[in-house]
Amino acid sequence: MKNAEKLNLIKSFEEFERGKRLIPGGVLGIRRPYNFVEGEYPIYFDHGKGAKVFDIDGNEYIDYLAAYGPIIIGYREEEIDEAVIKQIRDKGFCFSLSQKIQNDLAEKIISLIPSAEKAIFVKTGSDATTLAIRLARAYTKKTKIARCGYHGWHDWCVEVKGGIPKKLYEDILEFEYNDYDAVEKIVIENKDDLAAIIVTPVGHSLAKPVEEPKNDFLNKIRKLTEKYGVVLIFDEIRSGFRVSIGGAQKYYNVIPDLSVFGKAMANGYAISVVVGKKEIMNMAEKEVFVSSTFFPNSLSYVASIKTIEIIERDNIIQKVWEKGKKLLDGLKEVISKYKESQAHLSGIPPMPYITFNKDEKGIYKLKRTDFYTQLIRRRVFMQPYHHGYVMARHTEEDIEYTINSVREALEFICEKKY
Repeated sequence: MKNAEKLNLIKSFEEFERGKRLIPGGVLGIRRPYNFVEGEYPIYFDHGKGAKVFDIDGNEYIDYLAAYGPIIIGYREEEIDEAVIKQIRDKGFCFSLSQKIQNDLAEKIISLIPSAEKAIFVKTGSDATTLAIRLARAYTKKTKIARCGYHGWHDWCVEVKGGIPKKLYEDILEFEYNDYDAVEKIVIENKDDLAAIIVTPVGHSLAKPVEEPKNDFLNKIRKLTEKYGVVLIFDEIRSGFRVSIGGAQKYYNVIPDLSVFGKAMANGYAISVVVGKKEIMNMAEKEVFVSSTFFPNSLSYVASIKTIEIIERDNIIQKVWEKGKKLLDGLKEVISKYKESQAHLSGIPPMPYITFNKDEKGIYKLKRTDFYTQLIRRRVFMQPYHHGYVMARHTEEDIEYTINSVREALEFICEKKY
């Protein structure tokens, strides 16, 4: 298979040099070039529309990263943007007091999410997970937290510990997704001081294959937390409004005490929410302090209400699942034909991921680099260390092209001598 032609990324690299003079690292966090394939991926996008994104060099890509998850419908959805513009023009959005639309959104959220009896709106996933554990600690009067998965960048949960004193995370106990024995051991050994378990209902630990619950994993945790008086928190920042309209908790029929949602609930506008049982949520009346100048800004509320309206009206989640299934089925067939590549397909239709089976010599790393290099050169935008997302605006042609591009990338790997 022919090596695909390298993209013209001159403007991206020039802008990156400028960025490094202005911003530490040029860009921050997971958007840094080493989280992709350095020298092969663009560093700056210019615009997007539907399921396509365009970099500052003019290259067009079929996007499966969806801004790391917020884009559930597509980029620049006019109906959503127009609702936001109308709010700006007619009413404004930043005031000393809340606007009524906050209650409108809360009412809608509570009607959709099984665990939701009350809601608190914040801005980011890290805001929401941190607030959830604060509520759990206040409610139980206990300290320790058992966690599984990525829960943001705040002191208690961030993987990179630079600048964080150990005492700020020494009460955080980690376990692997689907390892119920480890969870049970943590609970029994810490039952007198364990406030909560926080877990992503769909397993998506960093750079690892996406997992669904096995052997009744979520139900077992639910029963365990009920037995020992531990608050169960579902981190649905990624799965919410994507796995189902009520989240993965509705799809798997396991109801936690608290849940956090974000990303897809406003199709790109900055908002997240903590929902849960009244008695726990009510800790925020006096015992738990929650405040921000920008939490009550109404533009994201407007965007979320309109996004949810479109999701329900146009059967968006059903469309995402149908398109995702077609993509997964096609990828599964291709990967089965190129078994020697050691490519591994995981995930559910809305959240697919291609990784490579590890080997002692570390050749899987070379294969991963070559695979994602071939994909990006074919203008399919996926991330080597993060699962993908399917959007409603992906077309049948997009999916067919993607499946064929994966086939060509795997063929390239299988023909190469490592």
